[in-house]
Amino acid sequence: MLANILLPICAYLLGSISGALLACRWMGLPDPRNHGSGNPGATNVLRESGRKAAVITLIIDIFKGIAAVFIAKWFTISPLILAGTSFMVFLGHLYPVFFEFRGGKGVATALGILMVLNWQVGLAALATWLVILVIFRYVSLASIAAAIVTPAYMFWFTGIPEYILVSFMMSSLLIWRHRSNINNLLTNQEDKINEA
Repeated sequence: MLANILLPICAYLLGSISGALLACRWMGLPDPRNHGSGNPGATNVLRESGRKAAVITLIIDIFKGIAAVFIAKWFTISPLILAGTSFMVFLGHLYPVFFEFRGGKGVATALGILMVLNWQVGLAALATWLVILVIFRYVSLASIAAAIVTPAYMFWFTGIPEYILVSFMMSSLLIWRHRSNINNLLTNQEDKINEA
């Protein structure tokens, strides 16, 4: 019972560790929240601080999603606890307690979560993201498209109500966090990846 309470709390704290801010601080680079799009995520770090910092950001943000759900699976097989832990690490990334609640958009962390919850869903979401990126060259559009279809993938591959619900909740928040990108896409102001 204690583990079931502590797992989501610890997951939120783990999610609050920002890969972008840590990478930029380690490398003596500007705070990504004050440059470019203002988003502390791998894409903005790539545009503003270069490939090495972006890769470090991506690794940290994916790993914390993987770690939180993997540790939770070590302690329990309860779909409710696993879904709750998944949501809390994702929420921590979006609203990190350690960084004034100014977090990223959640794409990399969501991928890490999905890979452990169900690797087939994770791969399907990643494949969707890659296909849209290759065709249209917009990272934001690829992320939004993957978010839209992920709950359907979760329904198809698992049929577990708790997993379907948490994937829907994460996807909804992820799309909400991309609202400025959606506006830019609609007004043809969004940067393509080859313009980074």
